[in-house]
Amino acid sequence: MATPRKSSRKRGAPVAVAELWPGIDAQFRLIIVAALRSKQLVRGATARIEPDPLRRRNTSIALEEVKRGLVAFTIFDPDQIADQVAE
Repeated sequence: MATPRKSSRKRGAPVAVAELWPGIDAQFRLIIVAALRSKQLVRGATARIEPDPLRRRNTSIALEEVKRGLVAFTIFDPDQIADQVAE
């Protein structure tokens, strides 16, 4: 009978996204904001940071810009939007 293997991956303590990323309150929001910024970079937008020679991919640049707080975004509350539409 085969015995299940234990994972050899080391897992650290979970870290809240808000502690590392300014303005980001959820991991999903980080992914969305960085993806949209990466898409802008692919389409020819200039980077807001000096790219590291070892990490020149658009995703790395976008994540670093979000981490430094250089990417502006707005969080919409669906309840407020529904109230405005109802009025």
